[in-house]
Amino acid sequence: MTHAVISRTEGPVAWLKLNRPERLNAMNRQLVDELSEALAMVEAQAETRVIILHGEGRAFCSGDDLKDLDAQTVSEAATQAWVEAIQNVTLQIMRSRKIVIAAVHGWCVGGALEWAINCDFRLFADTTRWFFPEVTYGLFVTGGVTALLTKQVGPQVAKELMILGERHDAKKALEVGIAWKLVAEAELLNEARKLALTIAERPASAVSDIKHAINEGFHSSLVDAMALETKATVSGFLSPEAQARAKEF
Repeated sequence: MTHAVISRTEGPVAWLKLNRPERLNAMNRQLVDELSEALAMVEAQAETRVIILHGEGRAFCSGDDLKDLDAQTVSEAATQAWVEAIQNVTLQIMRSRKIVIAAVHGWCVGGALEWAINCDFRLFADTTRWFFPEVTYGLFVTGGVTALLTKQVGPQVAKELMILGERHDAKKALEVGIAWKLVAEAELLNEARKLALTIAERPASAVSDIKHAINEGFHSSLVDAMALETKATVSGFLSPEAQARAKEF
């Protein structure tokens, strides 16, 4: 079986690559579970200081694989388990004692965009396209972004991005603060490596403590926001209207 997530280490840096290029790395249960397992494995590696999350092929990740919608909505329990699996990856990224860098190119959509927002640094290729499609389908966002993004960009911009669901370019991501830095796509992974090695030179405990203190202080309502998201997302997935819209898409 082909792995949906490929991990490798390069000195103090762990590379986690989303590996479903034939589906633009869309999120199915295999990918979500393998990413969670890879994050747990890397977290246990004392020698690893920084994690780089990136995608194979033409996209970072195109969000939920809608071909799996029937399996995700076969019952309320199945939907609950699916959404909780996605949310668990958010908690792993946010609570990790290591710095997590998102190296984003191509399409970055829905749940993938939410995972990118969870990361500590977000490098966007200048060709990146991104949007939140969930509300268009009658679904709901995950990744704690109702709390995280609102605090980062303000409630007006957060509502614009999530309710209107319009497609945006990389410059817009930098303008609103979703992207930390824009780079040429050909240099994306090299720039991510340089940043990771720079961070790895800092004292490990100090970097880890700063990340933890900032996340706990700035995102104090993250868990509560995610609980509300999970409830609303499960309801959305099970909505006949949302299922019809997603299948039509």
